[in-house]
Amino acid sequence: MKKRPLALIILSGFGWTMEVEGNAIRQARTPFLDGYLSKYKHALLESSGVRVGLRPDQEGNSEVSHMIMGTGQVVPLDIDRIDDAIDKGTFFENPILIDAIEAGRRSGLHLLGMVSDGGVHSMNTHLYALLEMAARRGIERVYVHVITDGRDTPPNSGKKIVSDLILKLQELGTGRVASITGRYYAMDRDNRWDRIKQAYAAIAHGEGRRLPDPIAAIQSYYDHGLTDEFIEPTVITYEDGSPIAKVKPGDSLIFFNFRADRSKQLTRVFTGLNFDGFDRERIRDLNFATFTQYDRSLNSPIVFPPIEVINTLAEVFAGNEVSNLRISETEKFANVTYFFNGGIEKVFPFESRISIPSPQTQGFDRVPEMSAFKMTDNICRAIDAGETDVYVINFPNCDSVGHTGDLKAAIKAVEAVDTCLGWIVGSIERAGGVALITSDHGNCEQMIDPETEAPHTAHTDNPVPFIICDPEFKGDLKDGRSLEDIAPTILDLLGIDQPKEMSGESLLIRSI
Repeated sequence: MKKRPLALIILSGFGWTMEVEGNAIRQARTPFLDGYLSKYKHALLESSGVRVGLRPDQEGNSEVSHMIMGTGQVVPLDIDRIDDAIDKGTFFENPILIDAIEAGRRSGLHLLGMVSDGGVHSMNTHLYALLEMAARRGIERVYVHVITDGRDTPPNSGKKIVSDLILKLQELGTGRVASITGRYYAMDRDNRWDRIKQAYAAIAHGEGRRLPDPIAAIQSYYDHGLTDEFIEPTVITYEDGSPIAKVKPGDSLIFFNFRADRSKQLTRVFTGLNFDGFDRERIRDLNFATFTQYDRSLNSPIVFPPIEVINTLAEVFAGNEVSNLRISETEKFANVTYFFNGGIEKVFPFESRISIPSPQTQGFDRVPEMSAFKMTDNICRAIDAGETDVYVINFPNCDSVGHTGDLKAAIKAVEAVDTCLGWIVGSIERAGGVALITSDHGNCEQMIDPETEAPHTAHTDNPVPFIICDPEFKGDLKDGRSLEDIAPTILDLLGIDQPKEMSGESLLIRSI
């Protein structure tokens, strides 16, 4: 008997609240979504805080959410492992860190990463621990290469965060800020090598705009309407105009971001033997260490190696010969592959992938539809071909455009996704299948900060919808559950036993 196709459609950044002010979802025209909500069973799922393994009141993020959706369990987070090591003191005894810090004693120790308290890609307290460790060991030449956030934090919070960093450097009596670069340049994940090239030039070679004062540099960008995310690669100098530091042969560099997807490109420039993104002379004898594993192909020491997660959906699909297609734009492709597979890079048996290039643009507010329609064409053709059992789909629009803080653009993003939903769910219905519509975390439902009335660019802690589009399902859905329950629900619909490693439970309440 032929299996019914199943589509998991993840609308990234699509949170749920009844508030209309600043809510792109409520203000958008969404005839298809409105129809599904009136026709099919739906519930709200928790996607933030302790329910998904985060701190209380911490907003959800794509890495954590996709990992939970794909594994059916709350996976130990890298941020918690690092925090725990710092609290217990084992951080300061880590042999990889000791080697990396000692390697910088004679020449120079460079600490590179996003200086942010957002807790999504990095945490400033981790940098502080590195600085404390360097100070304890008497390392004199310590240089911090700051990547500013403004996407997972308020857009102009970088000045205060870097000011706090400078106070910490003064308190410890070691270290100087050597460069400042917005994440737009240093943390691209869509092969926009022109951005990475500018960041690398400033960090490694002291090339780019030069200014002597880090705080004045940030303020100068604010004065010209640029927020933290878009701060141009800037070299901090001595009074004579010479760079505080360049990365030289024999130096040591620690990249302290803990999230992989936006760290691997810059790492590849520093470490790749066959790098071809742009012309660059590889820095010889550079000791380069990363906090976590950014990519299995990157041959660098890893401070906190990955924890193996077993019996993920990918493994269960492979063991039961369930063909599954992962598809998204490059902007979110790692979410439906690497993170959904529990942080495992490889392609599993019966798994196929399609990556649709995201638009090459200065900001997604300029093209809020992104590549959604091209993606949808590929999905509908695949469904109509009838050769795949499960589709794991991510539309990045509501999150990527939500991060720009542009409400009008976010409304257009929601409307584009709604149109695509109509086509995809229609194809699934014609194929006799079931579509599950959900999200990874909130964002575009709160585009205005309620306290400051300024644009809100970060994620939210709102719940996310879960809709089961299945005319054959006559039961109900459980209330008060979380993203942890999506994998068990998928297995329930496929008639596959849930492995014991999955701590979630099926959301389905079947009618007797």
